[in-house]
Amino acid sequence: MNTALKIAAFATGLTTAFGAAYGVGHATGTGPAPRPAAAAHAGHTGQTGHAAEAPAGAEAAGDHLPGGLQVSERGYTLSLDSPFVTAGAPTDLRFRILGADGRPVTDYRPEHEKELHLIVAPRDLATFQHLHPTRAADGTWSAAAALPAAGEYRVFADFTPAGAAEGLTLGADLHAAGDLRPAPLPETGRSVAVDGYTVTLGGDLTPGRPARLTLTVTKDGRPVTDLQPYLGAYGHLVALRAGDLAYLHVHPESTTPGPEVAFTATAPSPGAYRLFLDFKHGDTVRTAAFTVATGDGAPATAAPSTAAAPSTAAAPSTAAAGAHQH
Repeated sequence: MNTALKIAAFATGLTTAFGAAYGVGHATGTGPAPRPAAAAHAGHTGQTGHAAEAPAGAEAAGDHLPGGLQVSERGYTLSLDSPFVTAGAPTDLRFRILGADGRPVTDYRPEHEKELHLIVAPRDLATFQHLHPTRAADGTWSAAAALPAAGEYRVFADFTPAGAAEGLTLGADLHAAGDLRPAPLPETGRSVAVDGYTVTLGGDLTPGRPARLTLTVTKDGRPVTDLQPYLGAYGHLVALRAGDLAYLHVHPESTTPGPEVAFTATAPSPGAYRLFLDFKHGDTVRTAAFTVATGDGAPATAAPSTAAAPSTAAAPSTAAAGAHQH
């Protein structure tokens, strides 16, 4: 299966991270939601910069690596108060973004309604959390996180410092102590079920070349045509590359509230990826997760020694556990 991702333009919005055509409104009933301005979505990618189109099968060329691979970039550093936690226990993640002078950054440009977006995922990519931490006056951020299983996790901070031309995504490792039970990358088909909804992935993509992904949401066999906006869009798509957890965050082209949400995406290289789609309906945010492979002969699963498998790990044809904090 040739399926892939990239992140289209990341110049102004988070979450690749959270960019291209913005299209979102607000819906709480059954009718279509009003649309927000498309300009607010222009040019923000989950990558830290703009990647030029590369030949198929090659890592996308550009001035920057995909987001989240570095703890420091462009003079900014993600500093966790402690990288060691206990699995299964309530976890208060505390961290700071340090500037080139070593001082905590306290001035940010809000992107997609938040100053900073925090993504937490284990190395086996079985679960996914999209958190919105709170910032103290001294620049310390904090967020309650759920780490149900022992293993190695990656924390991604997606933000735009005030005055910066574009946003960036920094990543740091988080170690959860406990009974480690490694598991392979979850397998899924083209459709996954989550909370009574079925989300179907459409499109076949090629590494290094932009292509179109569609995700269609149905409930009880009926198309969902009144998706609600979540952080300024009808859907948010995060892709993590198995092996190094390169962070890609795509935003929809769609300007209508479903049932289909479309994305333009490019995988930076052949390999296996996990796609996490956040969508909102009935005033609740849900996450549908897919495992896809790009390039001929790309691995469909990750090595079983990379991380622990949480008890909430997705089974084939189901969605992975997702958490959201506002």
